[in-house]
Amino acid sequence: MQNPASQRALKWAAVLVPGVAIALLAPPAGITGQSWYLFAIFVSTIAGLIVQPLPGGAMVVLGVTATAVTGVLTPNQALAGYADPIVWLVLAAFFMSRGMIKTGLGRRIAFWFIRAIGHRSLGLGYALASTDLLLASFIPSNGARSGGIVFPIAKSLAEAYDSHPGPSARRLGAFLMPFLYQCDVIACSMFLTGQASNALIARFAGQVTQLDLSYARWAIGAAVPGLAAFLLTPMILYRMYPPEVRHTPDAARIAQAELTRMGPMSRGEKLMFATFGLVALLWMTIGVRLPAIVPGIGGGLIHNINYAVVALIGMAVLLISGILDWNDLTTERGAWEVFLWYGGLVRLAEALGETGITKQFADASASFTTGWSWVAALLILLLIYYYAHYGFASITAHSTAMYTAFLVVILAAGAPPWVAVLTLAYGSNLMASVTHYGTTPGPIYFGAGYVSQWTWWRLGFIASVVNLLVLVTVGSAWWKVLGWW
Repeated sequence: MQNPASQRALKWAAVLVPGVAIALLAPPAGITGQSWYLFAIFVSTIAGLIVQPLPGGAMVVLGVTATAVTGVLTPNQALAGYADPIVWLVLAAFFMSRGMIKTGLGRRIAFWFIRAIGHRSLGLGYALASTDLLLASFIPSNGARSGGIVFPIAKSLAEAYDSHPGPSARRLGAFLMPFLYQCDVIACSMFLTGQASNALIARFAGQVTQLDLSYARWAIGAAVPGLAAFLLTPMILYRMYPPEVRHTPDAARIAQAELTRMGPMSRGEKLMFATFGLVALLWMTIGVRLPAIVPGIGGGLIHNINYAVVALIGMAVLLISGILDWNDLTTERGAWEVFLWYGGLVRLAEALGETGITKQFADASASFTTGWSWVAALLILLLIYYYAHYGFASITAHSTAMYTAFLVVILAAGAPPWVAVLTLAYGSNLMASVTHYGTTPGPIYFGAGYVSQWTWWRLGFIASVVNLLVLVTVGSAWWKVLGWW
């Protein structure tokens, strides 16, 4: 077995060798030396996100630093990503999720669902998953909402039915853990705030196509295929890997007891709930026009406040009301880590797109699908993109490395822009279903010890196939109904 120093050395080699090798090669015709060096730095940064000799945020900061030190970008250009509104949207949304957890509103919502539909094991699973789905419309950290709110409740309920890792795992816990993880993956795909890198994916899509994948557009496009997958995939898992305990009336009683213990909604919870509703409403109505009831009267925009400003408004309300204090913001480690890697990746990807390398890749790759129908090209390339996630432990690393490249090739094959953008965007989340390390909550649920790795991967593969079929069939039909292609 290798010692830690050797492992670190191998990881750094995996990071540096690809970038150095690219830098030593002559750039293709039409690409400047500076652009080629930027590509080399980008490749090493993505390799760092995959193998992680340092945390992801640190690797991106090193990549940004390298662009400034080598003169590939000026300091202003290298750091410009941190001034991007989309980065501040994610940061502010993370802070608001802190308020949801701090006030206890997230737990209360979970117990409401359990009390209502948690009388059977399948209903209990859907109750917890519905909590995650509702919070995904607001909280971009699936680790916070699923790992921090849903998982502890699920584990305690499993233990209440004497289900522990080992011989009693199949009583309830072995069903709940993969069930909730697969539901979380679907919830991630249904909102721009479903998980942290969705806004980054929307940004990539806009850079390639000039289409605005807004909060409302993302949610509307995902509504029908997402709900279909949310209902169908967990049901199939229940049939294939059912719990021994089918009736869970105690879960509803436990939920009621917890709600009684919590008492009436506190002032903080009420303010948090109101803020949640306000921000979601403002996000959904950006750019929406009122109907003209009388010809020539009305029909104006409801509002056109930027997404990031809406999130900052929500954060400001929580600060002014005292739900959050300054210490809450400065100690929210996850938010600042995402801010660091997010701002850096936004700028690196944007700068790379400006070099023309992406266009050259599209032109060169177009020959691969020459003569194919756009449907065939989309399906084959989507399969490659989707199942490449076996090699990634992060949706962010995967989408940053591959989303833009696959999008330009699919578009070059003649696919309708919205079909290409949305299929890859939603697929970037659904692909995390395949392994126990596909996205942040995976190690949390798998680490509970209820399910073997073989069983987890088998169930994950089945879920991935169902999700993909729903996305391609129901999704494309829904977007056709909407007139998007």
